[in-house]
Amino acid sequence: MYYKQYGNTDMKVSAIGLGTMRYDEEDIAAGRLEKCAEIPLYAFEKGINYWDTAPFYCDDKSEIVTGIALSQVKRSDVYVTSKTNFNTIGQNPTRDDFRRRLEMSLQRLQTDYIDFYHMWCMLNLESWERHMEVIYRFFEEAKAEGLIRNIVFSSHMEGNDIEKVVETGKFKGMLIGYNALNYRFRQSGIEAAHAKGMGVVVMNPLGGGMIPQNPEAFSYLTEGTDLTVPQAALRFVASHKEITITLAGCTTKAHVDDAVKAVENLEERPAKEIVKLYEDKGVALNNLCTGCAYCKGCPKEIEIPKFMDAYNQQILTGKETAAKERLNNHWGLDAKKAAECIACGKCERACTQHLPIIERLKEIALK
Repeated sequence: MYYKQYGNTDMKVSAIGLGTMRYDEEDIAAGRLEKCAEIPLYAFEKGINYWDTAPFYCDDKSEIVTGIALSQVKRSDVYVTSKTNFNTIGQNPTRDDFRRRLEMSLQRLQTDYIDFYHMWCMLNLESWERHMEVIYRFFEEAKAEGLIRNIVFSSHMEGNDIEKVVETGKFKGMLIGYNALNYRFRQSGIEAAHAKGMGVVVMNPLGGGMIPQNPEAFSYLTEGTDLTVPQAALRFVASHKEITITLAGCTTKAHVDDAVKAVENLEERPAKEIVKLYEDKGVALNNLCTGCAYCKGCPKEIEIPKFMDAYNQQILTGKETAAKERLNNHWGLDAKKAAECIACGKCERACTQHLPIIERLKEIALK
């Protein structure tokens, strides 16, 4: 296993981290939790020492399964995470509400402390500011008590917005979605975090399944390697100097083996060099939106970068409802908002790829 230093700490973490939201569905439903726990234990045998979990994953059983495994290894040999936000404790939580939620995670994980506790799923700056006002002080109290070791956050924001959060200096690290589809969407954010001495953990390195489901479109990632497309997509992310950990959601031991192979003899490069390597290759820089977010600022307040991200899914899958599903399920947006476009052209003039944004919005609105 290849290891990296987590930000400006002395912690050495595996370049591949275990994402624990993909334990076998049938085993979860049947209550075979000990069997599911074989996956993190196997990952540990293969050198993966970072396990990422959260409430609600796997029918709310992920923390329990992860705790079963954690109880069978030396606690200090594994870095374990969990998460919380208003959705887990309520819109106006008290200290006691927060404490109960945290204590539930600790009990499920069978541990006295959580190494990395996330302010979870910050979709935009407004959401982040609200969470900072209400629950950040609880994080600080829990850290002072030793219940959590590091305060971190997870985000679906664009790179420029992530930079603003990073600049506060309030977090030891961050968890973001980053892959061969959206790497320009958040690149400035990972660069800013790395420069600040933060750890950067990446979720969704396979683009929500879009990359392995479209192997021909992403075959360019495998050039010069003996890797499969999914392995190459993991390696693409892990090879970034700015990225500390690439999470791989694993259901089987074979999935763990695939992820481990992806970082064998890993060579790290700065993000800017990686962009040059893949410039004009594959679909990521052609008719797919690269997420630079220059199109922000719609006079009708349409979140165009997110709508174009959703349209990417439609292009890749050929499924007419894919954009609407992405907006609803991932971004929490109503596709009907696209119908408010007044075709002023501001977004298209700012688009560095000269994409037909207005036509795409019309198409999304009609689905």
